[in-house]
This record gives sequence, structure tokens and C-alpha cells, in this order.
Amino acid sequence: MFKQTDAIHGSEFFDEKTGAFIVPIFQSSIFEMERDKGTARKSDRGKDLKYSREENPTVRALERVVAKIEGGGDALAFSSGMAAISTVFMAFLDDKSEVLVAKEVYGTTMQLALNLRKFGVRVKIAGPDTEQIVESVARETRIVFVETLTNPTLRVLNVPEIAKACRDNDALLIVDNTFVTPVLYRPLKDGAPLVVHSATKYLAGHNDVIAGVVIGDNDIISNVLWDWRRMLGCILSPFDAFLVLRGLKTLELRVRRHCENAMAIAEFLNDHPKVVEVLYPGLPENKYHEVARKLFANNMYGGVVSFKIKGAKNEVLKFMKTLKVIRVSPSLGGPESVLTYPIVSGASTMPPNIREELGITENLLRLSVGLENVDDLIEDLERALSSI
Repeated sequence: MFKQTDAIHGSEFFDEKTGAFIVPIFQSSIFEMERDKGTARKSDRGKDLKYSREENPTVRALERVVAKIEGGGDALAFSSGMAAISTVFMAFLDDKSEVLVAKEVYGTTMQLALNLRKFGVRVKIAGPDTEQIVESVARETRIVFVETLTNPTLRVLNVPEIAKACRDNDALLIVDNTFVTPVLYRPLKDGAPLVVHSATKYLAGHNDVIAGVVIGDNDIISNVLWDWRRMLGCILSPFDAFLVLRGLKTLELRVRRHCENAMAIAEFLNDHPKVVEVLYPGLPENKYHEVARKLFANNMYGGVVSFKIKGAKNEVLKFMKTLKVIRVSPSLGGPESVLTYPIVSGASTMPPNIREELGITENLLRLSVGLENVDDLIEDLERALSSI
């Protein structure tokens, strides 16, 4: 169970000399070695504290908090979500490996996986739903990569079923939990060995930082991935770690408001004559509602709503131009509501045949519902829909 107390106090930082308990920004590239021994001081996980490309106290504090709220043994923080994913792929794949990627993942994740072919990695694409992914896991599969809630059509995957198939075939399951957050669901408890986040989104929560995290058991984090992060040089900066730490202190409050607003907007859009389809697992008629209800906590279904309006690209452009409160921008999970046009944004790097199969069409829009007054958001959407 997610505990907001861990998000607030989980860094375990306290300075005996000053009494400070808020983690400071250790903006230092180097740390003095112990002169009487000629060796580096050690971090709490036994790594040398000598150079901030490898280990930094502010970053380390963030990692302790993230590990606790996701229910993992340890965590690593990266300069972006894609840096986190890239490092995991580099650490576990070679020219004898097969990676299975869910058919609907973030476009750049898919692009990265497909480009691994140049190194001899076999790439299998399966899905988009749980059944097809489970059937495609085989003995030769080394890594399976899925998203709990897919981007942008918001399918909910049955992580426990996928985790069982991976265990049965000795495959490493990696779950991107960015859209859901540990407030709603924690994949590690259902058998996923590794969880990744673009901490840029809900974890940081303020649209002012780029960051990524990986959470898992101590052995994988400290004995495998830590060294790969050191070699690749993609650790998170101390200042950005401080920003994510600050954001985590209000994570549960923010996620609840995001979800409440998203449900209200999904219901509004579902009844609007200019909307063809609403893709939101909180709606009882949604195909993924039952699995979402079983997996997600406290009757919450996420802060993103995708929907299709009547018309095509021209109508979408007119709709976006009319918006006053909602910003047209990529990303999600911040206080501001932002609208994304997937075919020219996150899904633009997907192969066209996969976009078509997934239903990522010219009239599909993805709305990251922010923390504004929901009546103002509905009024903004009504005005824009009336313009088409």
C-alpha cells in the first residue's frame, strides 16, 4: 500500500550539526576522500562517494524515497525516463537476446527497441492487450517491456498475468508505471522485478524537471544497473533530484485531484455530441474498467483522458486553437492541463501500421487533466467543441 508518510519522510535525512531535516542540494561534482585512509567515503548502500556522476547525496535521498513508495529494495535516478529505459536495455540485452515490447508503448521507447536490431538484438512486438502479450512470451525472451496504462489509448494491462508468464519463461519484466503512479498501483508487489517512471510527470509533478527512475531489488539495482549508469553517465543532477523530492511530498494529494477531475471530464465528454469516443478506464462501459477496478486503489483511474472528436485533422486544429485554459503541449502530470495530439507527438515515431491498429487516428486527442477548477476545464472544452 502506498503511504504518503514515506513520500514525505522517506529520505531519512537529518543533519546532527544543524538540525536540518530537509534534504539540501549537494551541488558538488567531487567529494574529499578520507585522508587517514586514502579511500572514498561510502554512501548508505556501500558505493564510493567521490564523484557525482556515480553517487550524490541529494540523488541518493530521492532514490530512497522512490524505492519506499514503490515497495522496492532500492532505486536509481536518471537524467530522463528514456535514460532509465536505455540503461536497463543496455544492461540486460546482447546479440543473443530477444526483447518483447508491448505494441502500445511510448513512441520513443518503441523506436529505441527497434533500433536495438543494429546490435543483433531480436525485437518482438506483441499485444496490444494482455492476452497477446502473455501468449508471445517464450523461453528465448530475455526482457518484456510493458506500460501499466498505455499511451495514448489508455489500455490497462493485467500485470499479474504478464508477470506470471515472465516467471514461467525466465524473462525479466519491466513495467513503466508513469501514468498510474504508486498511489494507484505498485507492480512490484505483483511480481514485476523492475519498475520505471518518467519522473518528469506525476512524481515531480510541476512541469519543471526532466527525470527518470528505476526501482527493483537491491541486487539488480546495486550490482547491475548502478555500474551501467556510472559508465553511461546519465545520473540525475542534484538540483533536479531536489525538485523531484519536493514534488513527491504532495504526490497523493495531487494524484487524487487529477483523478477526480479526469473522471468528471470523461463523463462530460462521454455525453457530448461532438465526441465520437472517450477512452478512459474509469467509465463503467470501458473495455478495461474491470481490470482497472481490480488493480487500482481507491476507485481512481488516472489523470489522463483520451478522446476522439468528430472530424479529422482540420477539426482537431480548430479545436486546439479555440482552447483558452488548456495548453497544447506534450507531457503530462503537471498542475496545468495540457492537450497532446498523438499523431504528431508521442506516437509520431511509431510505425504507421501499428498506429492504425491501435486506433491512433487523426481525430484522437490526449488530455492530461490538471489541478484547475474542473468547471473551468469543462467550460473550456465545451467552447472548443462548439467551434467544430
